[in-house]
Amino acid sequence: MPDSAIVETARESFGFEALREGQREAVDALVEGRDVIGVLPTGAGKSAVYQLAGTLRDGVTVVVSPLIALQNDQLAQLEDAPDAPRGIVLNSTLGERATADAWEALRTGTARFVFLTPEQLAKDAVVSALREIGVGLLAVDEAHCVASWGHDFRPDYLRLGAARDRLGRPPVVALTATGAEPVREEIAERLGMRDPLLVVRGVDRPNIELTVHRATSPDDKRRAVLQLVPELPRPGLVYTATRREAEEYAEALAEEAGLRAGVYHAGLSAADRAEAHRAFLHDELDVVVATNAFGMGIDKPNVRFVVHASVPESLDAYYQEFGRAGRDGEPADAVLFYRSEDLGIRKYFASRSVDRDMLVRMHRAISSASAPRRMKGLAEELGISPRTATGLVNLLVEGGVARMTRRGAAGDASVPPEEAAALAEAASERRERIEQSRLEVMRRYAETRDCRRRALLHYFGDDLPDPCGHCDTCRAGTAQRAAVDEAAAPFPMGSEVEHVEWGRGTVSAVEDDRLTVFFEEQGYKTLALDAVTENRLLILVE
Repeated sequence: MPDSAIVETARESFGFEALREGQREAVDALVEGRDVIGVLPTGAGKSAVYQLAGTLRDGVTVVVSPLIALQNDQLAQLEDAPDAPRGIVLNSTLGERATADAWEALRTGTARFVFLTPEQLAKDAVVSALREIGVGLLAVDEAHCVASWGHDFRPDYLRLGAARDRLGRPPVVALTATGAEPVREEIAERLGMRDPLLVVRGVDRPNIELTVHRATSPDDKRRAVLQLVPELPRPGLVYTATRREAEEYAEALAEEAGLRAGVYHAGLSAADRAEAHRAFLHDELDVVVATNAFGMGIDKPNVRFVVHASVPESLDAYYQEFGRAGRDGEPADAVLFYRSEDLGIRKYFASRSVDRDMLVRMHRAISSASAPRRMKGLAEELGISPRTATGLVNLLVEGGVARMTRRGAAGDASVPPEEAAALAEAASERRERIEQSRLEVMRRYAETRDCRRRALLHYFGDDLPDPCGHCDTCRAGTAQRAAVDEAAAPFPMGSEVEHVEWGRGTVSAVEDDRLTVFFEEQGYKTLALDAVTENRLLILVE
């Protein structure tokens, strides 16, 4: 499509005076019918990509978002645009009349965008109705939820590939702010993408100062957090590992420092969470202390700091969370308080115990039924909680021996229950290796003496030959100019390799004495270059 058509639509329909880097390229590919994976930081125009492409393509644009609050924000963006097509939402908050009106708007063409959750798109009636209307574009927001390697993996997203097929295979754009190479590859596979265009922009956020504080004890860390946070420009966020820590820090910051401190975690009522979210967005709070439940859907431009009082579970999650700072382009701080012992808490969260006998019983219950089973009935039959029942079914789904439908869980009757349980257990073990591997990457980031920004960018497949000057290691003088020409290294970054034991992998980072390789079944492995060459552990795959 001519650039002039894209630029004109951007200006007249949405009020965009100029397109940001990568947007035009992505929109052009989608309009021509090519799939796109966009790795763009929040606030960098991810929504504009599907808005423009959807406006320029025939048919309805289906936007899959994981949260109702996020859907409402995306709908509000359309409504605020000068002359954008109308959008509607389809979710559980709508009454019968409102739902009927929404469908009528789509059928008559008075609405061109529909925002829904993956759970909605799992409903046969919803997919059938959309197919009949005609879908021109499928947009998957927060697409890292599709991938096992994505830090917010959600089994509900696993059905999107099948839903796309049933919608007639419209072009799909998968959008995320955090997409390291293994995440991108799995997104493409899960969504059935064919030769997708990859657009990676803005991974580096140079206006955010990166700092890691090492702590020797829990009390030392707590004192340091409570001393630093009141000194930082406001407003800001403090992330903790547990709900209890969130409550304690919020109380201390309010009572000891006099800050307007809110708290947010999954143990609060929906009303309390909504009020904390609202108050923060309207500058009625100086700081929100939260677990990672306070996440997607926060689009506040003037957050001046994000402090992690506890180490996150992965570098992906850390980047996503501290990336909520400085979206207005002004200086901001990302501070991580780190104790190596804290990784033990994360490893505990990552460890999984699987009850194989219960998996056998669950698979037998859903595969022998004449119709899909609801979680409540399964839980009652097996004498377990609905949450445990959901976890068992999710493992069977990951093992490829069950599926979730609109009416409930269904098992693959062609697979014996004992074999199904073994496959589910193998999937659980793989996920645990994934999570342990990501923790080790997080440890390397926290403990590096090299430029911290370079370590971060390497993880996301980007390069930074010189120290950034905007992190604590640069300020301390320990960061050095890259001592290795990565392109001329024996195993360049991005190259495919074969390991004698772990099979095929992709080189994700190269240093002067080591390299990091991602193996699909084993995760990230850091290998000493001398040992690799002396023992011929790796060979390049042509």
